[in-house]
Amino acid sequence: MKRIFLTVVLSAVSAWTYASDFKLFSPEIKANGSIPKSFEFNGFGCSGSNKSPALKWSGAPKDTKSFAVTVYDPDAPSGSGWWHWMVINIPADVQELASGAGDLNSTTLPKGAVQNRIDYGVAAWGGTCPPKGDKPHRYIFTVYALKTDKLEVPADATAALTGFMIRANALGRAGFTARYGRAK
Repeated sequence: MKRIFLTVVLSAVSAWTYASDFKLFSPEIKANGSIPKSFEFNGFGCSGSNKSPALKWSGAPKDTKSFAVTVYDPDAPSGSGWWHWMVINIPADVQELASGAGDLNSTTLPKGAVQNRIDYGVAAWGGTCPPKGDKPHRYIFTVYALKTDKLEVPADATAALTGFMIRANALGRAGFTARYGRAK
């Protein structure tokens, strides 16, 4: 019994150690830093460029068959946070998304990748837009390594359903958090 327990614990530690090699970063947004205004939404009282940032990752688990990328604001005053971007079915040989890839009719997403509907009601990047005078919100950027080539979710799936399917198929994840606020 002790041997089985030790094997399970060592396997979990080994997987965790390997997963720690999985990294996500942006050349445009610094981890734990402030998000530039160019990534702010253009609407709802915000006037940014609504441009999605470039994202790059490395060190994914060896059995990765595809990736998914999400951006989430847990501080949004909605009662359930706010999904700003969801991209699924990114091929396993891709390790970055270009700046602006989140446009509504993007031509720079990797072949096969799909943007899913977010809380702005569109399948595209929806930039930062916290209420004026609110404390700066946290924006959590995450890339997931998935054990399947393709997630089968309806085109009109909610962000919660897509998030569930991502997590149900995740081999590992990497991410960083940055902040954005608007003065009164």
